[in-house]
Amino acid sequence: MTTPSNPTAPVPADTILLGVSTFGDVDLAADGAPKHHAEVLRQVVEQAKVADAVGLHSFGVGEHHRRDFAVSAPDVVLAAIATATENIRLGSAVTVLSSDDPIRVFQRFATLDAVSNGRAEVILGRGSFTESFPLFGYDLSDYDALFEEKLEIYDRVRSQNPVNWDGRTRASLRGQMVYPHVEGRLLPTWIGVGGSPQSVVRTATYGYPMVLAIIGGEPERFRPYADLYRRTLAEAGKEPQALSVHSPGYVAETDEQALEEYYPHWLAVRNKIGAERGWGPAGRGEFEAAADEDGALFVGSPETVAKKIARLKGTLGADRFEMKYSSGTLPHEQMMRSIELFGSKVAPLVADMLAEVRSDR
Repeated sequence: MTTPSNPTAPVPADTILLGVSTFGDVDLAADGAPKHHAEVLRQVVEQAKVADAVGLHSFGVGEHHRRDFAVSAPDVVLAAIATATENIRLGSAVTVLSSDDPIRVFQRFATLDAVSNGRAEVILGRGSFTESFPLFGYDLSDYDALFEEKLEIYDRVRSQNPVNWDGRTRASLRGQMVYPHVEGRLLPTWIGVGGSPQSVVRTATYGYPMVLAIIGGEPERFRPYADLYRRTLAEAGKEPQALSVHSPGYVAETDEQALEEYYPHWLAVRNKIGAERGWGPAGRGEFEAAADEDGALFVGSPETVAKKIARLKGTLGADRFEMKYSSGTLPHEQMMRSIELFGSKVAPLVADMLAEVRSDR
């Protein structure tokens, strides 16, 4: 396999690269009890093997520090996946930089890049869950400062030049070199954005590709963020970069099957997290609104999901779409089938739809 010189460059107007991601959501054993984290982690490797076999572009693994998610060390899981796959790109979704060491983040993913023969990517984010802050001894009142300073350090380390830095969240750096280096290019690095203009501008100012996490509302409503990102890149004199969209989804043979299989697991997760954050309980109406043609849930038959993805190319100019295929206690077997359909059915349908749009112009 040839290592791409710039795997985060924008793709042609008739193309969108497809991938999948997971947080290692803990599903249930036959007796109805939650599976052991160890079993779930082994399942994630099996799911990645299917994604590679059906030709998907990327596989992402997110970081959490909760009972309901098995993955707390994405780079370790991705290293295991690297030995079991051949072509698929391997990324975090996301790495919580605010509560990590930016030097170690670079070292771990540079190592992953080496052992995977150039397939590693890292997505840096602040994280929507905050369990890692008290776990690693950080004060949530420093939420913004930690990310700002650590991103600055990471960016300097990523340059593979001696690092000089001063700030308030850690000791100064004076001419240190960080190893290992990445072969032939800089480590592919994205920044995950939840939808604040300040985060969009920061991402573009650094010249990094951006991942829009769209988990609610209409994807079209994020068009101003996509426009702001590209405008800020140009104003900052940066090279054009790829824009990716990350949303939940599930594929089954028919719309009805997909909705019925996904709904109870979506509802359980939505109401559990909602209770933690002070939201009111959800029901079928909220779910169906999120899963309709204008919603943020990419749930349905291959044709339905493909149409929603193809629309992202026109409305946001998306270069990638990554579907978060796991959802609470959704069974492993159903996730495996969803990944298979996503690669074998959805991907070719999206390609055909975009080709048809191009031919009509």
